[in-house]
Amino acid sequence: MDSTVCDVRLRTGITVPCFVDGGNAQGSLVDGRADRPPLLLLHAWGESRHCFDRLIPLLRQGIGAPTIIAPDLRGQGEAAKPADGYSLPEQAEDVAALLEALGVPQAYVLGSSSGGYVAQQLAVAHPDAVSALVLVGSPLSLRGHPAFADEVDRLTDPVDPDWVRESLSWYRLLHTVPAGYIEDRIRDGLAMPAHVWKAILHGLCEAVPPTEAGTIDVPTLILWGAHDTLLPRRHQEALAARIRSSRLTVYESTGHLVLWEVPERVAEDTAAFLAGPRQG
Repeated sequence: MDSTVCDVRLRTGITVPCFVDGGNAQGSLVDGRADRPPLLLLHAWGESRHCFDRLIPLLRQGIGAPTIIAPDLRGQGEAAKPADGYSLPEQAEDVAALLEALGVPQAYVLGSSSGGYVAQQLAVAHPDAVSALVLVGSPLSLRGHPAFADEVDRLTDPVDPDWVRESLSWYRLLHTVPAGYIEDRIRDGLAMPAHVWKAILHGLCEAVPPTEAGTIDVPTLILWGAHDTLLPRRHQEALAARIRSSRLTVYESTGHLVLWEVPERVAEDTAAFLAGPRQG
């Protein structure tokens, strides 16, 4: 098993960098001999694949066999930053195109925050591409005008580092998060031009919620922090009700940024959950 980062050209017209852990450097990036689907990680708005740097080693210990795939999504990290293409369906189509380019017919998909929204859309638009979902602090719906939308609409280039740092205060942290990890997320924010910040947020807020647009039938684990001030509990319960083969796990003393606060628990629960779809 090898780990690599490669640039992947997608049929949607952009190139994205993708971390692959467990591939085969002598041939296909993804090990076609594996008896389990790979695990695809989708980061949140304003972040990059590096938000999973603390999670991936824990997943490798807990899950063992599957390849782990973590791309930078359109406009973020080191991915291409075109002027358009940021609607929720277009973001999900990028992910479907990535799986095709890597020769992956089906994957487990873990999405953090809005990455979980993209994962839901992928499961609706390309049901055969998704074996199971893990939704980590993921919304039922983002329709509307969030309190911070006006701030985002006022952004100009270059994006102010102080603004990016202050934007993290939108999300309450109840656990200690390493300072270096937070600084990395600030760098993620600074890697995004103003038009990307705006376009992704608009795309998320204007989208028809995936569970209203279609049906998700795959086994799904929903992880939610009880002190999430962005996503109310009733929405998480409604999300669980709409996805028939799902279960909701509530993390007490945890806020919206579940991935940041308790990566150990996310890894442990993900490993235990994926042991079930493997048998099914």
